[in-house]
Amino acid sequence: MDVECYIFVRYLLSYSSCLIWRLESVVKIIVCIKQVVDPDMPPGAFQVDSQAKRIKNNSQIPPIINGFDENAVEAALKIKEEVGGIVTVISLGTNFTMDVIKKPLSMGADDLVLLKDELFDDLDSFVTANVLAKAIQKIGSYDLVLCGRQASDWDNAQVPLGIAEILQLPCITMAKYIEVSDRKLAVHSITHDGYDILEAKLPALVTVSNELGEPRYPTLKGIMSAGRKNPTTWNCSDLGMDQSDLDSRLEIMDLFIPTNEQQVEIISGSDEADAGRNLAARLKQDGLI
Repeated sequence: MDVECYIFVRYLLSYSSCLIWRLESVVKIIVCIKQVVDPDMPPGAFQVDSQAKRIKNNSQIPPIINGFDENAVEAALKIKEEVGGIVTVISLGTNFTMDVIKKPLSMGADDLVLLKDELFDDLDSFVTANVLAKAIQKIGSYDLVLCGRQASDWDNAQVPLGIAEILQLPCITMAKYIEVSDRKLAVHSITHDGYDILEAKLPALVTVSNELGEPRYPTLKGIMSAGRKNPTTWNCSDLGMDQSDLDSRLEIMDLFIPTNEQQVEIISGSDEADAGRNLAARLKQDGLI
């Protein structure tokens, strides 16, 4: 082997080693998101099917990505920018609006996996966590799973904890800041009077709160790039599951829109002093003073 060839081979070996190290150092992040109806719509826009105990579909209510899940996407993208990473987004449902569900791609996520099957309709928290955990396992190796702290439709905050339990991952909730280094993460976890700094080894699961900050707006370049990407779609059988794996453990006894009844009574008197005495007497009668 002549000198030039020897140097070139050494260069290739050195470059390959560097590339392998680079790939191993990239943080593989999975973000679970949910498409929900816009919670800012007025209560009068929602209708309840009392027989099926579910919200009726209303085309006038636009779907959005759950706000806390957008915070989780933002957290993933910040980690990607700081230390390098690959961000894969997963969503579970039966009917996705592509312009909505592709938003994480336009923000900067790398891949989108949709778990779509008619059998995934109306799942409870436990089954939802189990399906998402199956999808995470099917994706393969990962370092960090991020979820929003809760979904705005049911506000249960149960699914992320279920995923962590099923996958046997350390779980830190209510994150406002996440730092990843040396196969560990440090999380500022919100408390009622401040925050705790918690550490965990990777892989781990973290739920993200809105205190992390406003999610970035998609750029025009990001929107155009997202439009060219086709999400991966898996159904129930792709995950090695069937109907027996989706049996609900939760029974909804009733679902209704709370009524807000207000009654007004005018307390009067011959003059202001008399009206004040009458008001005090009435409040005392009702046990309010």
